[in-house]
Amino acid sequence: MSEYDKVRVGKLILKGEKNKSKKRKHKPKQKEQESPKIDLDSTQHGNWWCVKKKDDIVGPIAIEFGKHTYVRALDNGLFTLGAPHKNGEGPSPEEILTGVPIDDRKVALKSGYNKYLRVEKNGVVTGRSDAIGAMEQWEPIFEDGKTALLGYNDCFLGVSEKDDTIVAEVKKAGSEQFITIRSQTVKEEKNVSDTGTEDQGDVNQIEINYVKKFQKFQDKRLRICTEGKDELKKAQQEGNLHESLLDRRSKMKADRYCK
Repeated sequence: MSEYDKVRVGKLILKGEKNKSKKRKHKPKQKEQESPKIDLDSTQHGNWWCVKKKDDIVGPIAIEFGKHTYVRALDNGLFTLGAPHKNGEGPSPEEILTGVPIDDRKVALKSGYNKYLRVEKNGVVTGRSDAIGAMEQWEPIFEDGKTALLGYNDCFLGVSEKDDTIVAEVKKAGSEQFITIRSQTVKEEKNVSDTGTEDQGDVNQIEINYVKKFQKFQDKRLRICTEGKDELKKAQQEGNLHESLLDRRSKMKADRYCK
């Protein structure tokens, strides 16, 4: 073998040319398509999902005892436990109520006959009221994954063992008083980052937050209107809270955006 045969023949490299390493082409990894999460419980109840907080008790709702049996309104103003539904079925029209928020703790419930639910002195739940009073207010209790509904008489909603009439006559909730409140209203998820810090807290705190943000006084003393506090809660429910806050700041001449 000659000396030339021992020399390895490679690519000709010119003077001043750098030896470049070969770049490997990486194929972009295909993103795994995440399948949408299916709420099996909602699907089994005709797309009526389980309510887990008081703020979701608004609009069409249904109260479920056990599995697929709902509180049903009768034309005489009384309520009973309806017949069981098949898997995948939602409540019947007579079993659909309307949730009406009252304050941070309580709600009112209205039947399909446009009457509000109340607890009578004998503990029987009726739907014959045209307006919301103390007896028409209910407090939903959410604790340890269980839900119960407390009436004005400090008794929990339940079913009479005699005739399946809906009553509120037990002061300590047990398995027979545990319910599932279901809603068909489209849920709107709010990210905390999307909500201004001024809009967090109750209406009193929100007013303080906006006064601090827009006040024009250099001494930083808060000028807060003390009149008509109840109007703020009403304005919040009606969706015109910010206009009401601006009017109140205008009265105190404490806002640089107020004339």
